[in-house]
Amino acid sequence: MEKIKRSWEKDGYTIRPVEPEDAENYYEQNFNPLDPEAARLTGCKSAFTREEVLAFIDRAVRAPEQYLFLVIAPDGRIIGESVINEIDFRLRRANFRIGIYQAAERGKGIGTWIVETARDFAFAQLKLHRLELDVFSFNPRAVRVYEKCGFRHEGILRDAVLDGDQYGDDILMSILEDEWKQLI
Repeated sequence: MEKIKRSWEKDGYTIRPVEPEDAENYYEQNFNPLDPEAARLTGCKSAFTREEVLAFIDRAVRAPEQYLFLVIAPDGRIIGESVINEIDFRLRRANFRIGIYQAAERGKGIGTWIVETARDFAFAQLKLHRLELDVFSFNPRAVRVYEKCGFRHEGILRDAVLDGDQYGDDILMSILEDEWKQLI
């Protein structure tokens, strides 16, 4: 199955599919070095090598069960990503995540637009039945965005993640096709 190619623009920001030629800029602009708060809120490790990031982009471009969209600022910098992955086309379900890697770009409301755009793409274009995610309890801003976009709480993995030396919960959320249809 060939991947669907879509792009979106709003207020000078663009969401578009990753291309192989984006790999070097993606690394330099976001992972050299990775913002510590981005690592904390997304649960990823604190540092990635250039080779790891380039290999990630290569896999994302080729993987039929994954859509990696880059978030581009008005000045052309890659500031984040939106990922629909672990797609199971038989069950019509997938996992979802976003990351805004540039601290100065957080808190501007673009996260809501990114989530809405990915959610709508997942249901309208990929014809999914279920889109799921997990978010940490120490990221209440993201929880609010997901709720605003129609995701519902499904469960909590108590004390499942560390935030420094404190435990936090891993909150499981999802939205179903019928719930999405009520929003549009």
